[in-house]
Amino acid sequence: MKKERTSRRKDKIISVALMRQKSLALILENIHDPHNVSAIFRTCDAVGVQEVSLIYNYEKFPKLGKKTSASAYKWVEKQKYKTVKECYENFHKKGFKIFASSLNADKNLYDLDLTGKCALILGNEHRGISGEAGELADEKFIIPMQGMVQSLNVSVAAAVILFEAMRQRTVKGMYKNSEYSEIELKEMINYWTKKK
Repeated sequence: MKKERTSRRKDKIISVALMRQKSLALILENIHDPHNVSAIFRTCDAVGVQEVSLIYNYEKFPKLGKKTSASAYKWVEKQKYKTVKECYENFHKKGFKIFASSLNADKNLYDLDLTGKCALILGNEHRGISGEAGELADEKFIIPMQGMVQSLNVSVAAAVILFEAMRQRTVKGMYKNSEYSEIELKEMINYWTKKK
C-alpha cells in the first residue's frame, strides 16, 4: 500500500513538473497580508508558475501559512529582493517583459500577450505598485471592472491575471511540452520527491 502511494505521488510530481511554465513568473511588491501571499502561491501552483519574486523594502516579509496556501509554497520557488531595480534587472537579463497591474493604466489585461517570457507584478493591498515599479515596467495594465468598486483583492486579482495567462498558453499548446531542459526537470523532480 505504501509503495503504491509512493508510486502515485512520484507520477503526480512528474506530471506537475512537466506543466511548469519557465517563461511565466509573478512578482509581489510589499504585499502586507500573509494570507493574501499564501493564497497567491496556491494560484501560482495551480497554473504552473514555478517562480515568485518577492520585493519587500517597505513592509515586513510575510510568514507564509500552510493552511491558506495548502502547502503550495513548498512547490513554488521564492526569490527575495530588496529593490525593484534589482528584481527587474534580473528578469530583463533573462529576456522577460514586465507587466505591472495598475489602476493608472490604459491597456486592458485581455489585450496583453501573455505567451512570451513575462513577469507580472502586483502591489500592496492599499497602495498598489510603487511609482518606481510602474515607471520601470515594460507595460502597465488594468483588469477591466464593471462595478462600483475599482479594484479586486490582490489574491483575487492574481488569480484572474494568472488564469488568463494559462488560458492563452493552453490555446497555444504551451502546457503540452515542457519549457525546462531534461536536466532541470530531473533536478526539480528529485528535489520535490524529497519533500514531505
